[in-house]
Amino acid sequence: MNTRVNTQTLLHRGRVFNLMRENVTLENGVVAEIDVIRHPGASAIVPVLRPNTLLMIKQYRHAAGGFIWEIPAGTMDTGESPLACAKRELIEETGFSAENWITLGEITPLPAYSDERIHIFGATNLTPEKQHLDQDEILEVHEVPFDDALSMVRDNQIQDAKTISALFLANLHMRA
Repeated sequence: MNTRVNTQTLLHRGRVFNLMRENVTLENGVVAEIDVIRHPGASAIVPVLRPNTLLMIKQYRHAAGGFIWEIPAGTMDTGESPLACAKRELIEETGFSAENWITLGEITPLPAYSDERIHIFGATNLTPEKQHLDQDEILEVHEVPFDDALSMVRDNQIQDAKTISALFLANLHMRA
């Protein structure tokens, strides 16, 4: 693609992402102003505690208006690899580390206005560790049978896009 960025203006510098206004010339010659969220990327984990049993979290999300079901996930620190982020976030949010890791895939959750990429991993052989929640994290860790998690997606109890994608990818991997 031959899109050219003519100018970039920082509209907002946030704790996690920056909001930019970019003047671009598209490959068809059209000049457009596009607002883009520039995000460092994230990792998400499908932690398998026992065969067919996952660790999931029910976390307060202010923007979503309450508690939602999710898998553990978090934003990558500067220079951090996706796997290192996944390992850190699993311990921080669930209080477990994992011996075995597998890459399940990568998603782009909001391609119309964000460059965020979420790297999705499966984790097995979990060992209890000390949980290290961030000050603004309010969550509960739950053991959920894998089939129940899929039913929760079907029944609209799980609406988080990364969690739905990750469960789908994990299901594909488990059935392969």
